[in-house]
Amino acid sequence: MMSNVIEDDDSFTKPLGRRTVLYYGVGHMLNDITAACWFTYLLLFLTEIGLSPRDAATVMLSGQIADGFTTIFAGELIDRFGHFKIWHGAGSVLVAISFSSVFGGCIPCKIFATSSSTLRTVGYSVFAAIFNVGWAASQVSHMSMVNCITLSSTGRVVLTSCRNAFTMVANLTLYAIALIVFAVTKAETNADIENQYRWIAYFSIFFGCCFVGIFLLGTKEPRSKVGVQGNSHARIAWAYWFKRALYYEVALVYVLTRLVTNISQAYLAFYVINDLRMAQSAKALVPAIIYICSFIISMILQEIVWTGQRLKAYYSAGGILWIFCGAAILLLPRSMSAFMYFISIFIGIANALMTVTGVSMQSVLIGENLGGCAFVCGSLSFLDKISCGLALYVLQSLQSSSPELQLTKSVHVYISVTRFGLGLIPPFCALVGVAVTYTMKLHTPFSKPIMEPLLE
Repeated sequence: MMSNVIEDDDSFTKPLGRRTVLYYGVGHMLNDITAACWFTYLLLFLTEIGLSPRDAATVMLSGQIADGFTTIFAGELIDRFGHFKIWHGAGSVLVAISFSSVFGGCIPCKIFATSSSTLRTVGYSVFAAIFNVGWAASQVSHMSMVNCITLSSTGRVVLTSCRNAFTMVANLTLYAIALIVFAVTKAETNADIENQYRWIAYFSIFFGCCFVGIFLLGTKEPRSKVGVQGNSHARIAWAYWFKRALYYEVALVYVLTRLVTNISQAYLAFYVINDLRMAQSAKALVPAIIYICSFIISMILQEIVWTGQRLKAYYSAGGILWIFCGAAILLLPRSMSAFMYFISIFIGIANALMTVTGVSMQSVLIGENLGGCAFVCGSLSFLDKISCGLALYVLQSLQSSSPELQLTKSVHVYISVTRFGLGLIPPFCALVGVAVTYTMKLHTPFSKPIMEPLLE
């Protein structure tokens, strides 16, 4: 019995096998590719088929709210009963079933033989909510699993880096699919537009489900009740986390990081098409460049031995880089639109640095307290979803009321919400995130010595 405990302890702290890291890393691919489609194309799709910007924002907000509350619910149940893989598999099934309906035709409109804007908004909102319930269950189980696979802070960052790298692969796959679909099909009517996005959804679901299968077959169900030196990790009350200052600091950094990546992802397509007037292919090529660079940086980050100070330093570097990118977006004239490809390189680098380190700070917060790991991931995701949903709703609502300034009788200046939203909000969030990170005290007691290999 004692030897089994010792083996369990060793499995928590020994270097991770590359297969373990790989199998874990691909487990979020279905969520990643559908989320990329959600943030990049949902608002564009809904406005193209005739919904007002405010109605389109309502659909997205309904999904974000459903996602946010599900993360709390799923996190609490996972902490109580475990079974990470069951939650992941059930969430993935719900995502696969519902996602094509988010980008399909309005089913209630067909049932009631009417196409009023209210019914269309309600119809799309319902499927958006169902999709996000499944997405949240899969996300929380996958994120919290990191902390039960290993107690080494360096190992946890390796797992997060691998997951982020495959997030980039999923995003690149989406944009490759979108580029092909947009190139070979014409969109002259609403039905044509719906068919375009429906095929993108079908291919995305098939691609993601293949990797979910690899994850479920290759990953062992992690132990959440046994810890270092045989300590039992019973469920931890919520009040424990609310009494820790580090919880609020990590939560704020995580939410700010998600605001940076999600708002930039949601409005890049609008920016390159409406503001810079680039070719239609740019709404796939610009994001593709971002994710190629993020993938490369994520792979490099796997080979670093991590401490609390390094997490802070790399996060700050990514945040500062985003501030410069935001200034470039704000000032970039239409005549120099090709320069956007160059800016995309640095956005990709900044996104990877901020995302990997920002998410890894959750693992530092959790430490050995595995009985509350799902609640931490769920509660932070709740804050992320609600804040991103509200921010996108406000920005999208302002799209239809952007003022026009008359400088002279012949000169009119249109104030683009897209340009100012993309050029000001992510950099401001990055700046605040860097400031909060500077004040944090991150301790990584389970880090391995630098001379020890990162992976087996």
